[in-house]
Amino acid sequence: MSYIRIWVHSVWTTKNRVPFLTDRIRNDVIHHILNYAKSKGIFIDVINGHVQHLHALISLGGSQNISDLMKLIKGESSHWINKNKLTRLRFEWQDDFWSISVGEYELENIRKYIRGQEEHHRKMSLEEEIKKLLGQNDNLEKESEE
Repeated sequence: MSYIRIWVHSVWTTKNRVPFLTDRIRNDVIHHILNYAKSKGIFIDVINGHVQHLHALISLGGSQNISDLMKLIKGESSHWINKNKLTRLRFEWQDDFWSISVGEYELENIRKYIRGQEEHHRKMSLEEEIKKLLGQNDNLEKESEE
């Protein structure tokens, strides 16, 4: 019997980073994504986000790849959001996403980070976070010193 445990931390944003995921709808979207993922055999350990994006800790199965999973999750959830008219304007996710592998020893820190998104984004904007993740924080630090 094969044993596969590949953890991936994924982040995806709303199209043009429109702040659609207000407190009013974010929990409904998250619960819907969790239920849909479970029905498709996708294991999401924890998911949370803020007004412009979501984070998820996903365990990949042996025949799964992150690109296909993200396409399923994003495509179906945007369809569901629009069908149920959760936003006034048409809802879309950005085409791209960010994913990184996570070691077993990092899981608890990643879970805590994902659960604490609201608090985290009181201190750092999504744009600042993206620059930091992409290693562009040198310019960011210089700008903040001026």
